[in-house]
Amino acid sequence: MSAPAASGTSPLPWLLLLLSVTTGLVDAISVLGLGKVFTANMTGNIVFLGFAAVGTPGFRVLPAVAALLSFLTGALIAGRLGKTFAGRPMRHWLLSAALFETALFWIAAAVATGFDVGAQAPATGLYAIIVLTGFAMGFRNATVRQMKVPDLTTTVLTLTLTGLAADSSLAGGANPNARRRMASVAAIFLGAAVGAVLVMQSGLVLPLVVAGALVLAGTALCALHPASTAPAAA
Repeated sequence: MSAPAASGTSPLPWLLLLLSVTTGLVDAISVLGLGKVFTANMTGNIVFLGFAAVGTPGFRVLPAVAALLSFLTGALIAGRLGKTFAGRPMRHWLLSAALFETALFWIAAAVATGFDVGAQAPATGLYAIIVLTGFAMGFRNATVRQMKVPDLTTTVLTLTLTGLAADSSLAGGANPNARRRMASVAAIFLGAAVGAVLVMQSGLVLPLVVAGALVLAGTALCALHPASTAPAAA
């Protein structure tokens, strides 16, 4: 699914920046609250899995595997669902995806009410939160990928930072999308900082609730924009 409304008048870039903030929140939740595992950043998760595979203290195989499998499952389902929305107004796909993602975050928040971050117990709660948030972020990534908005993946910054430097005037480039790229970096930084404060002060419930609320509210506002009535294309 591509986004015909991804022009300068489209609300999509603003929505994706807001979703980038929630990525920082989810990374704070998973790394600080679930014990050295990523549920949004699969590059970091592969690295952690490599550490765990050779017995590095503090890293475990099962949480990383659970995050990877749930992420891939979410991405697979989003890829399939995206094709069913082809030709329908883009707002239908956006709202459906947001409702699904928000539901997963809020179910994870309900599970987190009985989870002890310090003791990382119970184990069933730990893996439930990993799977729910990993699934949500895989679903998100596949959805955003189909929208094809340049330099706004909402989760990955390596290529964004590479482009920012390689395409800069210092490198002889024309600084394409420089503001968008910098905004993407700032959004994830902001989300991570806020998420860290929330996790350290209140645990996992509040940041999970906030992440879901931001996804739902931001998407609802985006869906009100006239550009969101354009049909999604396969």
